[in-house]
Amino acid sequence: MTRWAKAVFQTFKVFLLFTACTILFYYAIVWFNQEYQQMHRYDKPSGAAVKVNGNTNDEAENFSWRDRIFLFYLNGE
Repeated sequence: MTRWAKAVFQTFKVFLLFTACTILFYYAIVWFNQEYQQMHRYDKPSGAAVKVNGNTNDEAENFSWRDRIFLFYLNGE
């Protein structure tokens, strides 16, 4: 009978440890989510930021969609 009681007690300890770690992990994820919800991701950047997805006035080249897809596959981006 004592072996059975020890096995149940050990199982109960493991269950409590697993439950405590799960709850801790859940509340950590909730806390991170709340922190990042308050961050404004789409504000204008400050400092010397440069727009990278537009053509500059210095470029005289106009790429067709075929040229763009070729460059996409060529660069792997």
